[in-house]
Amino acid sequence: MINPNTIQTIFETSRVEEVVGDFVTLKKRGANYLGLCPFHNEKTPSFSVSPSKGIYKCFGCGKAGNVVGFVMEHEHYTYPESLRYLAKRYGIEIEEEDVTPEMQQQLDEKESMLALNTFITNYFSKNLFEKGEGKSIGLSYLKERDLREGTIQKFEIGYAIDQWEDYSKHALANGYKKDILVGTGLSIEKDDSLLDRFRGRVIFPIHNLTGRVIGFGGRILSSEKSKAKYLNSPESDIYNKSKVLYGIYFARNAIVKQDKCYLVEGYTDVISLHQAGIENVVSSSGTSLTVDQIKLISRYTPNITILYDGDTAGIKASFRGIDLILEQGMNVKIVLFPEGEDPDSYARNHTTSETENFIKNTAVDFIVFKTGLLKEETKGDPAARASLIRDIVQTISIIPDGIVRSEYIKECSVLLGTQEQILINALNKILRQKFSKQANIPSEIIPHEDIVDVRSGQKDVDPLDISYLENDLARLLLLFGNIQVKVSTEDNEEHEISISDFIISDLDNDSLNFENKIYQSIVEEIKNAKEKAEVLNVAYFTNHPNPAMSSMAIELITSQYELSENWEKNKIFVKKEEDDLFHLALSTLMSFKSRLISKKLNDISQQLKVATNDAEIYLLQQEFFELKKLTNLIDAELNRPFNY
Repeated sequence: MINPNTIQTIFETSRVEEVVGDFVTLKKRGANYLGLCPFHNEKTPSFSVSPSKGIYKCFGCGKAGNVVGFVMEHEHYTYPESLRYLAKRYGIEIEEEDVTPEMQQQLDEKESMLALNTFITNYFSKNLFEKGEGKSIGLSYLKERDLREGTIQKFEIGYAIDQWEDYSKHALANGYKKDILVGTGLSIEKDDSLLDRFRGRVIFPIHNLTGRVIGFGGRILSSEKSKAKYLNSPESDIYNKSKVLYGIYFARNAIVKQDKCYLVEGYTDVISLHQAGIENVVSSSGTSLTVDQIKLISRYTPNITILYDGDTAGIKASFRGIDLILEQGMNVKIVLFPEGEDPDSYARNHTTSETENFIKNTAVDFIVFKTGLLKEETKGDPAARASLIRDIVQTISIIPDGIVRSEYIKECSVLLGTQEQILINALNKILRQKFSKQANIPSEIIPHEDIVDVRSGQKDVDPLDISYLENDLARLLLLFGNIQVKVSTEDNEEHEISISDFIISDLDNDSLNFENKIYQSIVEEIKNAKEKAEVLNVAYFTNHPNPAMSSMAIELITSQYELSENWEKNKIFVKKEEDDLFHLALSTLMSFKSRLISKKLNDISQQLKVATNDAEIYLLQQEFFELKKLTNLIDAELNRPFNY
């Protein structure tokens, strides 16, 4: 278990903008940073990172959290895993507390699987460089492909000995559990024994965005036709092939720098291009491209160039995947290598500048490429040509940006020799059909809270709702609780009091509690800290070990809008909350009390409607009139102009 002092050091050292920036392209906007949300698909940035508050918040999907929460959400790590990741990133030595045998058994299974993968990766590497079979078969194969030792070590390429139980026995002998070996897919259980899944293969470890090995790909070097040329790890708790791109860990910084991602098919294509100095390249590892993989690329760039080996049939088979890229609003170009060449062989047989120039000079926009490719196949066949036109228009229709669609229609009109208006009509027909399907939503699946009054265009508001006032008071406690304000006593003497003392003492004087349990917990923690002469700041709550408390604190203090620093530079001064905190807190408290009294008055009115006993009616009426007087006093105070 990680020592609490170490946890505190991790929180204090970690910079949320740096950690988030490892995964998301951020641009500075005033005091904050803005980027495309990594948790949902969006075209316009709504993901905000606040260095001063140490938090992130997406105003599109609502995801929010602190630096540890981001790593947990993004990498699907547990809380301890996230802390260890940040400690490693910032070079913080982790101090552990004593762990009981029972606690040891409860260590996270994912961490055990990742640890096993690291152990086996090192074992495969030793096989390649130190064992006779590895050197004579695996290493010689890699050197035949002109891979340098530094490149092999960078990608942690290894070799699996051609035996049934080699690494499975080695892992068991070193304390790794049988169920973890089976869970990762490294071993196959048969008749109470473990068999190696990978045998006699060069091994390519597959890394996640943080550089940890989550799976393996193995290439067989024998000519046995009964065995698959490539074998990949099965899916597990740490490896989901539809969400992974081979090489993304090594490529992401280059993708951001170049604002372009090259997409290839195989492991060696990625590795050879990297070795040639072209590092902004990833691979889907032979699987069909998925939306999750496309979104992974879109975090770093909207521009994808797909590098093909010239196989026309293979290109046509990939059209559906390319349509998915267009559907995400990304820009797609195609590069066809000469017949008999692929990215791997071309990079090995040419200089870096020759490879870069070839890619640059032959890259063609996908829709133009698709139109040209299919146009050649439909010569002299009107029916096939009509089908081609419909196919091209269908592809254009999935592009979300109307202006981009319009430009493609113009270009394809020229390429196809077809009137632009005919293409526009066909496009509009497809778009109308799509809209019709999308609009046909059964009423029973629409959430009740989302139903809008068609006359006013606004949702009904409960006049007795106090939640927003509790929200305001809790927000004031978090943001400004420790700020001292001047308060005048009845004898006109001034004294200083903190905002938190003012709000909490006022609530206690009237024995008032928040209905929202988390807000009330915030109040209780502040009170307990004051009894111990401790001061809690906003970071205490945003980094709170209770996820519900942390999430609520972040939600309370974030705002979608920030005043530009240029306003004050241009001598435009806008009144801020902190300019008159006392009166803000006072008016919020009074509004809160007024709303509570209104709720009580409503309750009394309901009781009066059913009351039959004269004494009961009299007491209810007396209570009603007393509360009404109090309401009038509060309302008068609220309506009285304050001297700012």
